[in-house]
Amino acid sequence: MAAILGLILFSFFITALLIVPAINLLYKIRLQRRDQQTRTMLNERTPIFDKYHGWKIGTPVGGGLIVMTVVAALFLFVFWFRSVAGIPNTAVFDSIKEMWILSVTFVSFGLLGLYDDVVKTFGSKSRAFWGLRFRYKFFFQWVLAFLIASMMYWMLGISVVNIPSFATVSLGVLFIPFAAFVIVSFANAFNITDGLDGLGTGLLLIALLAFLAISSAILDSVLSIFIGLWIGALFAFLYFNIFPARLWLGDVGTMSFGATLAVIGLLLGKTIALGVIGGVFVIEVGSSLIQLVGKRTLGRKLLLVAPLHLFFQARGWPEPKVVMRFWLMGAIFAIFGLWTAFLTG
Repeated sequence: MAAILGLILFSFFITALLIVPAINLLYKIRLQRRDQQTRTMLNERTPIFDKYHGWKIGTPVGGGLIVMTVVAALFLFVFWFRSVAGIPNTAVFDSIKEMWILSVTFVSFGLLGLYDDVVKTFGSKSRAFWGLRFRYKFFFQWVLAFLIASMMYWMLGISVVNIPSFATVSLGVLFIPFAAFVIVSFANAFNITDGLDGLGTGLLLIALLAFLAISSAILDSVLSIFIGLWIGALFAFLYFNIFPARLWLGDVGTMSFGATLAVIGLLLGKTIALGVIGGVFVIEVGSSLIQLVGKRTLGRKLLLVAPLHLFFQARGWPEPKVVMRFWLMGAIFAIFGLWTAFLTG
């Protein structure tokens, strides 16, 4: 555990040294939020969002690229250094295969999100409203998710889901579509949740601390190293992401981080715990789905506004108040999720 804590500090200091020059570079290349982005995935105007967040136009959206680059580079470096130094890696599965699955998820979903950010920022006016059309983005998310789920099934032999206090269910080859669904769901849930300054990043840090406890308990050094490096980089990023934010994750971060969080839960065999630890993400995407179903089937909104964090803003809560109370809710979910995870041993 001392080594993991050291890696958290190491990642924090490396990211802290790089992040200010990176922010300046993002301003220089103008990878910033534009007015056209204040729309839903269905290309509809969002007047409530505009009311509370229109003043944030111009904030750089490449924070996720900074974090992703630092964590991926440090992860590969630490993995290589431990191999050269003869330090054994303990893992539930083959350590090299586990390393590649984490890296492929982290980078591939990040590149998809980066392309979306670039199209939003530099694309023509007709294409810049919401980057990639949602159906195309959704299609590529499923392609990547099926690829990663297949790697977990064929390379690592993962095919089970642990249900706390009940049983371990073997899904066989059906694990692939199940895992793909979990990955796509969390990629979009994180994207939806990251709508307030510091909200998504803070909740992710809480969830990762919970999963660090789980991976450390089962002595999976590969996952612990990756999570530790990720936590350190996120602490440095969060300093610039809290209200009023100087930097946002962008889709490059939200897609990568949501998908990778799901993969960590799947690799640990804690899918149910994943849904509990990431309970706020689940609630946020659920509120958006309820709103979408109401519009499509009933022709009216079922909620004043969605996702849930915007609902509280519309009720008059200041943005920092919403964020901090959601963090508290996330901490309770994380504690409850840890409890359910340790029920299965």
